[in-house]
Amino acid sequence: MTLTKPALALMAFALAASVLYAQTAQPVSVGQVAVVAIDPAAMQALKDMGSDLQALKRFKVATELTGERVLADGQKLQHSASAVLYADRPNKMRARMISARNERELVYDGTTVTLYAPAQKSYSTTTFSGTLDELVNRLEQRYGIDVPLSDLFSWGTPLAPLDKIESAMNAGQDFIGDDLCDHYAFRQGNIDWQVWISVGTRKLPRKLVITNRADEARPQSISLIEWQLKPTFSASTFKFTPPKGSTAVELRVLDQK
Repeated sequence: MTLTKPALALMAFALAASVLYAQTAQPVSVGQVAVVAIDPAAMQALKDMGSDLQALKRFKVATELTGERVLADGQKLQHSASAVLYADRPNKMRARMISARNERELVYDGTTVTLYAPAQKSYSTTTFSGTLDELVNRLEQRYGIDVPLSDLFSWGTPLAPLDKIESAMNAGQDFIGDDLCDHYAFRQGNIDWQVWISVGTRKLPRKLVITNRADEARPQSISLIEWQLKPTFSASTFKFTPPKGSTAVELRVLDQK
């Protein structure tokens, strides 16, 4: 990535288990300098996850996102959103993003990208031909559009270099839903991030937590990820037909200065 009486007892047990079983990357003192360890196994886990993600050709993935917004006085407000994404590599995608404040759809058929805003009954279209990871990068760099779960397309590619990671640790195991997952934690600049990777033949991310250390309030975003690896797509899944009464508007390009 570039880039909860019995209940209290249960929490205490969970915290104790984390301390007992986490393979924590402890700072190692060298003279007066603290060197934070990078666990090679944690880095290899990222590489294995990236390889498995890139090997997926046809899938449906959904996420429930919880994020925090920090007010001027330091109070944090929580908000939520959801997204579902259909992908057929190398060059077809449909994504729907929903929150109480906004809803939008993104459709890519291999030659044309369309962004649709149902509330405004407007859509924008631009031509593009490239892979899904190239599309994600293009939309962000040129138009400032963030595709949900975009890291799924960059992990395992040069767009997600691992040399920026400053610390890496194995934090033990947890269940995410019914899936047993290996839990890893990383530090990268002003960002701390954690990923839970499913144990089994496919190493896929099931939960992602990002903490912004640049803000003293330490706001977090938490994404729970559900996979469907044998989806059924209809012929219209990756085609956009403007709804009746909708209006075409120009897609605004970011100022490149």
